[in-house]
Amino acid sequence: MSDAFVQVEEVHKTYRLGEAEVRALRGVSLQLNKGEFTALVGASGSGKSTLLNLVGCLDEPDRGRILIEGRDVAHLSDEERSHTRNRNIGFIFQSFNLVPVLDVFENVELPLLLHAELTPAARRERVEQALGDVALLDFRRHWPDKLSGGQRQRVAVARALVTQPLLVLADEPTANLDSETAAHLIDLMVELNQKRKVTFLFSTHDEKLMVRVPRIVRIRDGRTVDGVA
Repeated sequence: MSDAFVQVEEVHKTYRLGEAEVRALRGVSLQLNKGEFTALVGASGSGKSTLLNLVGCLDEPDRGRILIEGRDVAHLSDEERSHTRNRNIGFIFQSFNLVPVLDVFENVELPLLLHAELTPAARRERVEQALGDVALLDFRRHWPDKLSGGQRQRVAVARALVTQPLLVLADEPTANLDSETAAHLIDLMVELNQKRKVTFLFSTHDEKLMVRVPRIVRIRDGRTVDGVA
């Protein structure tokens, strides 16, 4: 049985900006295996974010297919697509996207509020486990604006993991961090990948971080290069 969890097959995506067309992806193919940690490396405008949005079911390709666990996401209903995003995929964003009026515990708990089957006690257990994994349990009642950038990004990692997803997508998660904090964050994600066996795909343009990553896929001008897809 194949370990393939995500399959991207000859995917094309074009956006229109005013009178211009931007060909963001030009026939990208990629396979992510279960439990794999992969870095998508490329310059700004290379298509990294577009590919993450497509894999995360936030957008649809113009041509080609994206399969998650063998299912073509283009054939999913809106309800099935939302269910896949909320249950199977965790997102980590460059700008943290924490809610300023919620404390750390409440920010991490937020995606669990859509899981009606979970009791308050079960939600609390999940949140405390996720915060423990990122070494922030003692900060659970802090407000986001009282945290450092690295701590806020660790809260974002905990929030991505709290739903116990099969896949975590991280779009330039180190871009707003200094080099030392960025390296620590990548080490943490690799450690959690090994501990939880969750498939990770994160994008970056920082070549210095690549020595810490098990697998690298390079993307340039909307195409994967170097034969590493």
